[in-house]
Amino acid sequence: MRARIEQDDQGKRQAVDACREPCPIERGMRIIGGKWTGSILWHLKDEPVRFNDLARMIGGASKKMIAERLRQLEQQGLVLRQVLETSPVSVQYSVTERGRTALGFLDELRKWSETLPDTRA
Repeated sequence: MRARIEQDDQGKRQAVDACREPCPIERGMRIIGGKWTGSILWHLKDEPVRFNDLARMIGGASKKMIAERLRQLEQQGLVLRQVLETSPVSVQYSVTERGRTALGFLDELRKWSETLPDTRA
């Protein structure tokens, strides 16, 4: 249902028939819309990746931010964290089956964004 804007008795604008919180788009964006979240899932799509390798793949994101996003994705059941018994101990991440369900629309987003003009200055 599409919302329309009306004015109330005091002249204040408000949405009528607006989405109830959270609507499906809002719910999905809350899960996958965080900065670097889609990139993290995309880089894990083919095989498990160690944390430091993932940090190198995602240029521009701090290790702290990547770790935070990985924790969120793990809590949501989209990413699996595995501690490797190496010396020194390292951690690798992989996409769960639930996380793989997001890869289809991430690929569509990739294709769509490739059709847009480059807006970098």
